[in-house]
Amino acid sequence: MSQESRFLTLLRLLAHDPAAQGLRDDVAVLPVGDTRLILTSDTMVEGVHYLPTDPPADIGWKLAAVNLSDLAAKGARPVGCLLNYALSGDDGWDAAFLEGLGDALDRHAMPLLGGDTVRMPGDSARSYSLTAIGQATGPVPTRSGAQPGDRLYVTGPVGDAGIGLALARADPAATGPLVDAYRRPRPRLTEGALLAPLASAMMDISDGLLIDAQRMAQASGVAITIDHIPLSPALEKARGASTAVQIAAARAGDDYELLFTLPRGTTPPLRAIPVGHVAEGAGLTLMIDGAVVPLPDRLGWEHG
Repeated sequence: MSQESRFLTLLRLLAHDPAAQGLRDDVAVLPVGDTRLILTSDTMVEGVHYLPTDPPADIGWKLAAVNLSDLAAKGARPVGCLLNYALSGDDGWDAAFLEGLGDALDRHAMPLLGGDTVRMPGDSARSYSLTAIGQATGPVPTRSGAQPGDRLYVTGPVGDAGIGLALARADPAATGPLVDAYRRPRPRLTEGALLAPLASAMMDISDGLLIDAQRMAQASGVAITIDHIPLSPALEKARGASTAVQIAAARAGDDYELLFTLPRGTTPPLRAIPVGHVAEGAGLTLMIDGAVVPLPDRLGWEHG
């Protein structure tokens, strides 16, 4: 068990309200009158979630995008957000960060409502948190609803952001679609709204296809088999499509595509890629080219 998992086990002792959903999903669902508020919060730390050499505008964009992605996975409409910001000591850097953040908030109609600012010690890593608030008027899919017989889908290819991170680490001036996938992910809000009434389970892929599929299987009490790892043309051009490349893509984080299940016979209301199926049992199985492949020791990103 990771340090994060051990901490969450203790934290669940405090999360008594039903809105917290036992801290077993990425959001809280809070009934308010005739509606439900979807609440989520994410923190980005320098050297952990982004490179110190990443452009500040891209960091601001990404902070908004990762929160919006959680709302997308619940079919929610953004209604506002709160920002906790650690001043950098560089006014130009802070202004660029806010420009990127503002671009993402404007594009996805999520107004900034408030927050807090602090000044960190000079030798501290920069750290930023955003809390996003959404509204759901229809079904709110969880990661725990997958049923035997369901088909598993993703809204797009995986692994681009992982390669983009490697390219940016090697050359901070690197550009192109793979670097864009890492620095400026696109939250699938439109797709989430279309899928929410139909999906038996849904979550975003933040830590990697394999680890997030395993989490869905555990939460739902089912077995999931991944039988296809979709790669983009840009990734295949850069790295090829060997078994090793496919496994690396399935372990990479920061894709922010939606991972969802649909009951047998239900057609996705949008272009989606079938990647597996759900059965009775437990655990995760990986197949490549029709053959079962041993799972890697580390399925994706975990904090410790």
